[in-house]
Amino acid sequence: MSASGAATVRQFEWPDYDRVAALWSAAGREVVPRAELAAKLTRDPELFLVAESADGITGVVLGTYDGRRGWILRLAVDPARRRRGLGRALVAELEARFRELDCPRVKLLVMPDNEAGLRFWRELGYLPAPDVLCTKPL
Repeated sequence: MSASGAATVRQFEWPDYDRVAALWSAAGREVVPRAELAAKLTRDPELFLVAESADGITGVVLGTYDGRRGWILRLAVDPARRRRGLGRALVAELEARFRELDCPRVKLLVMPDNEAGLRFWRELGYLPAPDVLCTKPL
């Protein structure tokens, strides 16, 4: 567990779900449905983290590790609390947990028009890669 300001970073617990869903909505992110999240948490629940303060859940990061690469799937911080180090604290704790799993590399996706997001990730040492994203709904 680590702290940033008055927030503590800890592992997600199911009673957090409604507050996390509300935070994702407030941050303009799609809410991960309970069933999809439950399936994800069977693999690596220690990689789903929340930042919690006296006011409740103020940030959240969802990561996963497939045994070869770590992925940061979703980072969100309460819009009223941005630029205070919460995102950095969440990512730092997630990276520490990836290291504990001997994860050699972490990847993430950022939409090309998300200039603030690209700037944030570059400041943390994440560099754009020339990969082409392909996707297929099942």
